[in-house]
Amino acid sequence: MIAKVFKRAILLASILALLTACASPTKLVKSITGKSQAVNVLTNLPGKNGPVLAVKIDDTPDAHPQVGLASADVIYVEQVEGGLTRLAAIFTNVIPPAIGPVRSARISDLDILAQYGKVGFAFSGAQHKLLPKISAANLYNLSAEVNPPSIFYRDLTRVEPTNMFLDANALLKKSIEVEGKTIDSAKSVGWQFGSGPDTGTAIAGAKVSWPASRYEINWLPEQKRWGLMFHGMADLDQSGLQLGSPTFVIQKVSITDSEFHDKVGGITPFSNTIGSGTGYLLRDGKAIAINWNRPDAISGTTWTLRDGSVAKFATGQVWIALTDKDPVFIYPSPAPTKAK
Repeated sequence: MIAKVFKRAILLASILALLTACASPTKLVKSITGKSQAVNVLTNLPGKNGPVLAVKIDDTPDAHPQVGLASADVIYVEQVEGGLTRLAAIFTNVIPPAIGPVRSARISDLDILAQYGKVGFAFSGAQHKLLPKISAANLYNLSAEVNPPSIFYRDLTRVEPTNMFLDANALLKKSIEVEGKTIDSAKSVGWQFGSGPDTGTAIAGAKVSWPASRYEINWLPEQKRWGLMFHGMADLDQSGLQLGSPTFVIQKVSITDSEFHDKVGGITPFSNTIGSGTGYLLRDGKAIAINWNRPDAISGTTWTLRDGSVAKFATGQVWIALTDKDPVFIYPSPAPTKAK
């Protein structure tokens, strides 16, 4: 079974590379060998700009450790019912053998994904009233409800509902090759990469919270990235890697009640990612105050420093936490004084 999955992965990677080369412009950089090398527009890392696959992933304690997140290009953290969080993970370069646990869609996802173009959206279920809005959105519904259990399958070593996983390579192969879906390739959605500014405050970490969920982001200087803690414990991928990235964005948004609710009556919150607001860019061991602006659903989000200049992200995976609360910053301990 594992061998078949890897064979499918290799075949699909070749097909997607060809599709990307033919269908979309590719950013190139010089590698250390002096040869041109393709770069992913969402991370600035070497790689391809393949079809955009968005996957909705559970973020409750029972869902941890999650699977496949280390391969995502962008990860959004958004509030759901009961003050919990759920993740929307964007994959365009590396498609891991398994992703999950996969959970249901929410109204906030539609605005988040609209800026990426016509994406493939993988999820498991949605509220009945939300289904017409998903159908009307500019995306492909690649949910468990329209795909076989060979693609969306249950891990019997875990407990429902946090045990559904996705064979994303098989899903993309079926959607693109068999069904002829033209999923848009990765494109810039507003942020730029480059050296960090001279401004900002040195921090050891930050705490970001929602009513029933919390993350701690700690600077790992030897790795030059932020390491994530979830509910006080290291946030590990199933591979054992502590999740995190060089760039963690805290995007302050308005979070209001929507017209939707879950099966037990919990009101679904709506995180508004269109308009403008403030936030913090965490990179290079610093917290940098920033502004964000997104005029409409199909436009990307621009990020600027308080003086109006571009707030540049560090190369690597990008995490964006959508919250209406200010973070609590953790400052470095003062260096011990030398004895006289």
